[in-house]
Amino acid sequence: MAKATKKQALGRGLSALLKDPSNDITSVQDKNADKVIGSIVELDLESIEINPFQPRTNFNEETLLELASSIKELGVIQPITVRKLDYNKFQLVSGERRFRASKLIGLPTIPAYIRIANDQESLEMALVENIQRQDLDPIEIALSYQRLIDEINLTQEQMSDRVGKKRSTIANYLRLLKLDPIIQTGMRDGFISMGHGRAIITIEDQGIQLDIYEKIISNKLSVRDTEALVKSYQKEKTVSIPEKLETPKYIKNGVKDFSEYFGHKINVKVSKNGKGNISIPFHSEEDFNRILKLINSAK
Repeated sequence: MAKATKKQALGRGLSALLKDPSNDITSVQDKNADKVIGSIVELDLESIEINPFQPRTNFNEETLLELASSIKELGVIQPITVRKLDYNKFQLVSGERRFRASKLIGLPTIPAYIRIANDQESLEMALVENIQRQDLDPIEIALSYQRLIDEINLTQEQMSDRVGKKRSTIANYLRLLKLDPIIQTGMRDGFISMGHGRAIITIEDQGIQLDIYEKIISNKLSVRDTEALVKSYQKEKTVSIPEKLETPKYIKNGVKDFSEYFGHKINVKVSKNGKGNISIPFHSEEDFNRILKLINSAK
């Protein structure tokens, strides 16, 4: 008990040090940097901003409330990680669920590990730490791998070393990004599994991908059933799916206006009898609310 009290007192001392303008620490060479960097410090939640490099975009409200309830009873067991930006100003590197849950129940402070890193290092830390989480969906993981390639210039071999995954595993995730966006959304929402996606991706034509995806949903096909369906198509070049119709001119002309208005590629499907549906994809809660605002403003 005395040991825990001492640790807590140390955290409070470091917090005071960080709030002292004469001891502003912005690099590892600064005075007292060795006392702060890597230590667990109680930081004011108001001094921490969300990481714009955070690869995760979906936060399940129910599980967030469950975490908030747990934190209310037991406290924050695992500290978050932040990087120091400026005097008493920090940015999340990892632990956004703990951060959000703590704010939900009105906690004034949160325990945090402090790092000093530039934007590229912060992005790499956030991506690598999030990839190693168990609750990311396959598309979030694939997007994180792709960002490591595009923005950090890592090769698949270098990523394999960073995240402790085989190159073949990384390649399998990256291939999911070749799926039609509607199928990617279905995977993120849990309608299909990564196994379904890996089976569909062997079909290059995204129109055929969508037809197979609809069959999976409507017939509740297993991964094995999906693999058989795909093999049937590859063998006979047909999967007994409806013949693709030529998109009417009025739809082709209207889709561009829809896409420009909503800021996304809008998908339109039409059947032989002239009936159809319009699909508007979104990539996050903020994106959904933006689209909703556009619709409400048009009323």
